[in-house]
Amino acid sequence: MVRGNIKLMATAIERKADRVVVIGGGLSGLAVADRLQRSSAGRRPVEVVLLEAGNRVGGVIATERRDGFTLERGPDSFITNKPWALDLCRRLGLEDRLVEAATSHRRSFVVRKGKLTPAPEGFVLMAPSRIAPILTTPLLSPWGKLRLLLETLIPRRDTDADESLAAFARRRLGREAFDRLVQPLVAGVYAGDPNNLSLRATLPRFLEMEREHGGLIRAARRRRKEADDWVETEYSGARFGSFVTLADGMEELPRALAAGLKPGTIRLGATVRRLSRTSHGPGWLVEPLDGPAIEADAVVVTTEAHAAARLLDGRDPSLALQLRSIPYASTIIVNVAYRRDRVRHPLDGFGFVTPAIENRAAFAASFLNVKFPRRAPEKTALIRVFLGGDARPELLEADDDEIRRIVVAELAELIGARGEPILMDVARHPRAMPQYVLGHQEAAATIRRKVAMHPGLFLAGAALDGVGIPDCVRAAEAAADAVLARLAGPGGVAAA
Repeated sequence: MVRGNIKLMATAIERKADRVVVIGGGLSGLAVADRLQRSSAGRRPVEVVLLEAGNRVGGVIATERRDGFTLERGPDSFITNKPWALDLCRRLGLEDRLVEAATSHRRSFVVRKGKLTPAPEGFVLMAPSRIAPILTTPLLSPWGKLRLLLETLIPRRDTDADESLAAFARRRLGREAFDRLVQPLVAGVYAGDPNNLSLRATLPRFLEMEREHGGLIRAARRRRKEADDWVETEYSGARFGSFVTLADGMEELPRALAAGLKPGTIRLGATVRRLSRTSHGPGWLVEPLDGPAIEADAVVVTTEAHAAARLLDGRDPSLALQLRSIPYASTIIVNVAYRRDRVRHPLDGFGFVTPAIENRAAFAASFLNVKFPRRAPEKTALIRVFLGGDARPELLEADDDEIRRIVVAELAELIGARGEPILMDVARHPRAMPQYVLGHQEAAATIRRKVAMHPGLFLAGAALDGVGIPDCVRAAEAAADAVLARLAGPGGVAAA
């Protein structure tokens, strides 16, 4: 052991660069590494080592080309009104590769009694900006419509206590509007149960609408009159404006990030089993399952919270326990293609969402070749079906044959798909979507305080501050900036 410590000390003395180990090769890890390498010019060099347990980088972002189809096995797009992902694409020279969502058929459907019904125009998750579509929609009963329109008479809440998204929606819009509109639209975004999700942590702008304007209808209509489209672009439920993808699929983004890193930065098949402190100085030891430990001046963990907890069990059981308190939902994304003449539905929208009260296996689906051009050969239909989520976690245990049977049956009933599909691809994402449940912001603040007690340790990813691609890029770049500040600042490793 003494000999090993002497060897590590000698290595630390010989190194002429600060070393930062990034754990996780998804979008967050790649964005951290990219930012570290780009921002370290003019200072002591930074050696970045990115460790990825799998055999590829990109994490849940994965695109496959097959028989003329572009299959998105993870996210198929990102929003541009949050600027961080768009700015990253521009820096990487990908701006000319961006493809906007189609301008036609910008609407979604909601399942009611086994039929697809258009969501009311202007209804964005919880904010109805137009009255006429609410009055005419067959999704709500006359009483449900009346109760929704009475939202203007509901007083604002006079407490700052955390409130679930479901409680907020029922209080302001009524139970029927929640069951038939809000719940399926929210599930399509978060794959979670709005009864558990914190409004403050997931959709705080709706809370602000109540506080600032006294109600959602009043706020949404005022914003619309002011020609401010923030709600349409930030919380696109029934509308899909400002969504973009990349010409060859979303995996272009992580591939470009990886290609821009210095040779040798990425190490695949490198599962990390433990993080510990060096016996000398302020550094860290990153211990892979195979191979020697890596000494680092800073470590950025970008994995899911439960995976980060395993690395820290031996170092800080309290922090590990807090990380494990963040629940995750599992999802299955099924890409399925049919000959177009085998689908009765006109597919004149971007997809559908399914209320939980419909008791169906698929909680959402997108018509990908309608949403984005050139995703499928002519005279075919490419559909992405979402299964599982917080409502049906048991579906993750079903084998591919059972998933195939479920998807074929769902699409036969909902869009009139006949016969066997010409292609099907099943992608499983176990415990991949963090759920920002009641008390999440307090839990995140506790995690940050505990992490701050371990100098040189940083977290990034979707666990704390946003699940979307732009949010992950923002968190990754903020973590990289914090690393560089520590390495360069007084009391930092480089200054020591």
